[in-house]
Amino acid sequence: MTYSPKLSSAFNDTYLRSRHISPQSGMCSFCTEECDGTCEIALAAVLGARTVYPTNTGNNQVASEKDYPIDFSHFNINGRVFGAVGANPNYEEASIYHVNLKREYGRFNRVKLAMPFILPALIKLNWQDYFGGAAMAGVSTVIGENAREKDPDLKIENGKITEFPLLQPILDAFRKYYRGYGQIVLQCNVEDDMLSLPEYAIEKHKVEAIEFKFGQSAKGTQPARKLKNRKAAIERVKMGLLVFPDPHDPEIMRLDEEGICPNFYSYERLPLWDEGYLIPRIGQLRNLGLKNIYLKMAGYDLKDLERVILLGSKAQVDMITFDGAGGGSGYSPNKMMNEWGLPTIILEDAVCNIISRLKTENQWIPAITMTGGFATEDQVFKSLSYGSGAITAIGLCRAAMTAAMTGKRIGELVKKGTIPKNLERYGSTIEELYGDLPDLRAIYGKEADNFSLGAVGVFSYLNKIAFGLKHFAALNRKFDISYLDKSDLIPLTCGARDLIQGKWFTA
Repeated sequence: MTYSPKLSSAFNDTYLRSRHISPQSGMCSFCTEECDGTCEIALAAVLGARTVYPTNTGNNQVASEKDYPIDFSHFNINGRVFGAVGANPNYEEASIYHVNLKREYGRFNRVKLAMPFILPALIKLNWQDYFGGAAMAGVSTVIGENAREKDPDLKIENGKITEFPLLQPILDAFRKYYRGYGQIVLQCNVEDDMLSLPEYAIEKHKVEAIEFKFGQSAKGTQPARKLKNRKAAIERVKMGLLVFPDPHDPEIMRLDEEGICPNFYSYERLPLWDEGYLIPRIGQLRNLGLKNIYLKMAGYDLKDLERVILLGSKAQVDMITFDGAGGGSGYSPNKMMNEWGLPTIILEDAVCNIISRLKTENQWIPAITMTGGFATEDQVFKSLSYGSGAITAIGLCRAAMTAAMTGKRIGELVKKGTIPKNLERYGSTIEELYGDLPDLRAIYGKEADNFSLGAVGVFSYLNKIAFGLKHFAALNRKFDISYLDKSDLIPLTCGARDLIQGKWFTA
């Protein structure tokens, strides 16, 4: 039995010629020289090193294709018929409409969430509506690393960002809908930090929150990007990026003159931050007026997980997001998306065990967000329950971006009078089809009729997840999600039983 995908992938639009597959290699069991070359190996034989990354990256998003041996589907949701926890036991109050989903976090500056969700870091595709929909729903969201690269008017002088005008409309995409819940956070990787993006963002654009990125699920390393030629390589060097080989190397210059220059790749630095750097750095940014600090982490070694939590505790950061395998949004190596890191539920188990131990030592524990493959309310409920109070929020990334894209696209079609056939039975106008517009009007007034339908799509999607979550909570007679715990889950497999009993890492 194998859990790894075959040597065909949506990442590259590759497929296998035969229906007979060798499980270990993932190749066609019968490989012939007469094949036109449709699989991953054939693509690599032509395109070479670039096929380490998806060739489809662009106006799309891609994610893991690996079927892991355990995930949240290995649990069912428990149910109860007696009592009411978190509400008075009467018919009026013990109702799905009175389940409290609100959360709050923050060490020095409190941030309220209307729903227990975070929209994790992105700065591609329909980011405008992704951020706007987050504000409408009343949740926090994160601007992805390297946002500066989106700005054609970016200016860097003496190794520091001096102009990044695109940051203002990015922030405004959230701020114009802000209603007292959530926060927009600017993520910074090593390059961003070295270019003094935090200082620029705080001073010029009144950014209130920064997320330092140690790593995310699919991206255990930073991406290597192939450059067109030596001229492009020199431009990247001027921006302060690492380029291999060095375009200023005399031997490389000679090869370029002879027309036999090798490929150039820009590569972003891996985070080598430690407590000695990051704790003073956080203090420095707080002195500049920064209100909230976030960390982004992935399914690394258990010792690294504990070290980051302890660092966050000592620095008194507000939230740490842990991103489980598999994942991706398009800029991660293919096999890293499939084969690297702790799957989300195992990562959550590890994080919760570490937190439980640290709490006995009276350590300050930041709010914890789990993300990595969540798309439905049952998954959200299971993760919150598995955390037994240790998990503040669930990150909904690719799914929320899908809502942003499809909400916008369907709206455009409806306005043209082209109703998608699968939606015809629900109506033919924006008013009939976008069912949660009345809820937005109740919050913002009639101006909601002019909101971008992509952002409305994100709001509606999150509203659906929240409504479904209330049903599962009420099913367990818990009318505040802070009461959810492992007793609300039923393990269906031996692996799930071992995990919930704390035997996964010890067996």
